[in-house]
Amino acid sequence: MLIAEDQALVRESLKVLIDTTPGMATVGEAGTGAEAVLLARRHRPDVVLMDVRMPDMDGIEATRRICGAPDGAGVRVLILTTFDLDEYVYASLRAGASGFLLKSSSAAELLAAVQIVAAGQSLLAPTVTRRLITRFLQEAQPAPIVRDLNGITLREREVLTLVGEGMSNAEIAGHLHLTVGTVKTHIGRLLAKLPARDRAQLVIAAYEAGLVTVPDDHR
Repeated sequence: MLIAEDQALVRESLKVLIDTTPGMATVGEAGTGAEAVLLARRHRPDVVLMDVRMPDMDGIEATRRICGAPDGAGVRVLILTTFDLDEYVYASLRAGASGFLLKSSSAAELLAAVQIVAAGQSLLAPTVTRRLITRFLQEAQPAPIVRDLNGITLREREVLTLVGEGMSNAEIAGHLHLTVGTVKTHIGRLLAKLPARDRAQLVIAAYEAGLVTVPDDHR
């Protein structure tokens, strides 16, 4: 695991926590975004614990460069943030992060988050992701990215829409009268076709493709 945090005391505390947890170990520490990119490319850690606000290069740009690198496919980024509705989180997820963690989280929550992200899952529950994106769209109204949905079947489009609406796999299965296993298969295909790293990015894709919109009473 790589720790990217500009405050030395916080960074050292995180290192002690990780290194004393069975099955976990740090491979490096970065005090700037640029250093985080360099160390991520050198060590290719399973997880990068990334602060948003850092000198030289912020965590968003560092995440974009780490996740966008040809050899960065196996590197997962977990964003550290102070506020759960920080607009930076949306940009971080768009850049390739697999989720975010509040700095007020307990040690147990942090370790659990690292395990979730390392396993290739999104840390965010679908409803939390939707709340985050809705809030960001209300305030910032970013220009949508035109996504190519060619090659995505009608059923996959339906599943993507429901993922964007914040439904869990079980809820999607019930809504479309499918098994949970079939829903997981569709989601796996969507991840490969879009492409997207995880469920959080599928939610973003649904918004950016216009499959899900913010209701008028929330604008």
